[in-house]
Amino acid sequence: MTEEIRQYQSPDYNSARWANFPLRDGDIIVSAPPKSGTTWAQTMCALLIFQTPDLPQPLRVLSPWLDQLRTPQEEVYARFAEQKHRRVIKTHTPLDGLPSDPRVSYIVIARHPLDRALSFYHQSANIDLELLFQDGSDPKSRPLVPPPPSVREWLQYWCLPQPTDDQGIAVPSSLHLTVHHLYDAWNRRTQPNVRLLHYVDLCADLAGEMAALAEWLGITVKDSVWPDLVKAATFDEMKSRAEQLAPTATLKDPVRFFRSGRSGGTRDILTEDDLDAYRKRVGQLAPKPFLDWLHRDPPVIGDGAGTDG
Repeated sequence: MTEEIRQYQSPDYNSARWANFPLRDGDIIVSAPPKSGTTWAQTMCALLIFQTPDLPQPLRVLSPWLDQLRTPQEEVYARFAEQKHRRVIKTHTPLDGLPSDPRVSYIVIARHPLDRALSFYHQSANIDLELLFQDGSDPKSRPLVPPPPSVREWLQYWCLPQPTDDQGIAVPSSLHLTVHHLYDAWNRRTQPNVRLLHYVDLCADLAGEMAALAEWLGITVKDSVWPDLVKAATFDEMKSRAEQLAPTATLKDPVRFFRSGRSGGTRDILTEDDLDAYRKRVGQLAPKPFLDWLHRDPPVIGDGAGTDG
């Protein structure tokens, strides 16, 4: 039986773009909710493929977001068709919205949903809306929804059930859609071509996680360049190369895209009642074993070691 592919769409992207995209043997698809570590995983994959910290092109050119609507579909398809190297394809679409191909490696990155939402809040303020609509996109498209006046109000709103949760509408996303994306990947984690990463693990042991990723992808890295590749994937190094690694040209400040990489910041913002409401809500969306894995505390060391991308 062929698995039904769910469609996800918003004013910014449409997963229907995957329907006719010609996949290749060896393709790598990086799938994560926004601000969960997508750029981090793309960067690690690119470093492993090219085996140099000096990538030949900006990451957004090497690894475009396929289903984003601001670039015409034909242009994105042509860009990938021209690539002779192993391709890394970015998406924020869950695996149940992507074509399933045994030749393709699927990487999903999980992050504590509240950390993800906090990072998204700050990211919204860094989008230059004038630039956003000077790149050929439909001027009638709705821009990113501006956050409420305070961070706490935004987080409270984000956790509530949204009218679009069961319709595949993904912007400004929600707790429901975030958990759905990650729980779906959790259920597929034993498939040989699905790799489920966790932000906390990347922060705690970047070198170990990156080595395991290379082995899983079947990539052998020269010992002479390995330390430089790991260093290039650290928060400070990625932030120092923000112009090359930030995923879009519509940011007010590319450096601010790599804001802090901190985990657990919402604990300074939400009250205990807020957290209880969050725990009750998320407990309705997925079973405890998955949620225990998802909500693991960040390590004391390595705080800020990750990226917000």
